Amino acid sequence: MAVAHSHSGPFFFFFFFTVFFNILPVTFPGSESEALLKFKKSLHNPPALSPWEPGSTPCAKNKKWNGVICEHGIVTGVHLGDLGLSGDIDVQALLELPGLRTLSLINNSFSGFIPEFNRLGALKALYLTGNQYSGPIAANFFETMQSLKKVWLSNNKFSGEIPSSLGMLENLMELHLENNEFSGQIPPLAQNSLKDLHLANNKLTGEIPQGMERFNKEVFVGNEGLCGRVIGKSCQADASSGAGGVGGPGAEESGGNISMAVVTTIVVILSVILVLIIVMRRKSNDFEELEKEPGDEPVEVRISESVRGQNAGGVAGSVKKTNSTTKRGSSRGGSSRGGMGDLVMVNDEKGAFGMQDLMKAAAEVLGNGGLGSTYKALMTNGLYVVVKRMRELNRMGKDGFDAEIRRLGRLQHPNVLPPLAYHYRKDEKLLVYEYMPKGSLLYLLHGDRGPDHADLNWTACLRIVQGIAQGLNFLHQELTFLDLPHGNLKSSNILLTENYEPVLSDYGYSPLINSSHVMQALFAYKSPESQLYQQISAKSDVYCLGIVILEILTGKFPSQYFNNGKGGTDVVQWVYSAIADKREVEVLDPEIASSQNSIEDMKTLLHIGAMCTEGNPNKRLDIKEAVCRIQELSVGGKGTESASL
Repeated sequence: MAVAHSHSGPFFFFFFFTVFFNILPVTFPGSESEALLKFKKSLHNPPALSPWEPGSTPCAKNKKWNGVICEHGIVTGVHLGDLGLSGDIDVQALLELPGLRTLSLINNSFSGFIPEFNRLGALKALYLTGNQYSGPIAANFFETMQSLKKVWLSNNKFSGEIPSSLGMLENLMELHLENNEFSGQIPPLAQNSLKDLHLANNKLTGEIPQGMERFNKEVFVGNEGLCGRVIGKSCQADASSGAGGVGGPGAEESGGNISMAVVTTIVVILSVILVLIIVMRRKSNDFEELEKEPGDEPVEVRISESVRGQNAGGVAGSVKKTNSTTKRGSSRGGSSRGGMGDLVMVNDEKGAFGMQDLMKAAAEVLGNGGLGSTYKALMTNGLYVVVKRMRELNRMGKDGFDAEIRRLGRLQHPNVLPPLAYHYRKDEKLLVYEYMPKGSLLYLLHGDRGPDHADLNWTACLRIVQGIAQGLNFLHQELTFLDLPHGNLKSSNILLTENYEPVLSDYGYSPLINSSHVMQALFAYKSPESQLYQQISAKSDVYCLGIVILEILTGKFPSQYFNNGKGGTDVVQWVYSAIADKREVEVLDPEIASSQNSIEDMKTLLHIGAMCTEGNPNKRLDIKEAVCRIQELSVGGKGTESASL
């Protein structure tokens, strides 16, 4: 026994160190930074990654590396969109990040064949949209990536057949392959989990599989060789037309083809000339109705002095009604591949309308914000809409812009307002939304305190805050590939329904805005981490949520909304000071605080708002925790114990 024991001791000692040193790279703090630095070295044009330096750690509480997503001190995501990056990606370096679950390289300049990302078997989301990747993808490429839920390969130059292994991903929820050069038949993609599919504008042929008939026909547009019931094109007709008759193709058929080709060429040339004439005629006067000076019918909207002159994208000091004019020649409805005059519908739940309807409608100027002007118009179907006229959304080409807006148009949540339609021009975009009858939360809080303000009691305030939090949480779940799922949350972008239910607007714009304008246009860039370290993340949205909560509870207009910081009240410092001195009740809006049996819940919500505005994003609540705490509150005055900072 003694001999056996003497041998087992060194063996256990050796085994322990073997296991320890095999595990060590996973847990040692420096290993992830070394892996990311190796990954950075494989990239070209990485000045945006200058904070990635030896001697620092990617998940440091005081200075997290930009583009790196961390949970509990472990790297779980690398999101490097819109940085002009290129190079041959070092996948081996990414393999040294065992916690990596999401990889986003959207809107960069990577090219060549797709890297061996299939070695990253634990990935849940892969976003490569908007690069220059090309060539075929092996049929079995995705076999080793069974954890994948979201695959975005759109707006590249991939060719060959769609990899059949995509049909083996049991958890696949989102698949974007649009705007590539994929050819051949569509493989069976019958997963029940697949809710978001895009195959438009490729070179696909053959019959659409029966299991995919549940998707909208817009999923398949731009593939002339496809047929099937979902797109209203018979596959039998295609087969018979290609048979060539009993005797097969002969001289007559060949001659007929040549004649048809000549006729087609002539038609195409005439069509091009006609389009050029129309475009030249429209170029000088498109949207002239929206550009005209307001007419003689002012509709007065009074705003309190504290709000006048602010640049928060809110309601203007006065509203005027333009003369009703008619604009001819615009397409009704339109399509994703429509011409310059099209109004493209991305959500027709409120009915369909076209550019002609918009040009005929009288427009009321609602205001001018950081992204452009806003108008109210009545469509011929009786629907009031808001038209946002934007000049700074110039980052993407038409196809990329179409994909982004269509994705936003598919969002469905009672506290989120999806776009209904858009119009695309190189230097100007129009986004159309449903009009909300009660206006914005900004006006309810800071406008003239008329009859509507009587409804702003604690019950209404809590319901509004809970709705805002639920809507923001939904966006964070649906737009996980964006560093800023909302990006512009503030009271002027929170609209109210007839029943005072809040709906979020102006979200998801960060990929679309010119980089030179984004910091001035989006409120999330006012967060401390952006101002101090030029870093943004989903936590920046939580900071914006905190500002809105404090704004509602105090009734004060936040100085954070002003670009120059002059004016309003620094609600963060004011509330933090009150909490430190245990005088929270003093900062509550007296009209809200009149419900004495709910004071403790109001104080709790004040603490939650303060935790959402914590200067250090690593100490800040995340959206899930914030929603959970807010949902625990009630209007019954149960005296919920105050949260602690």
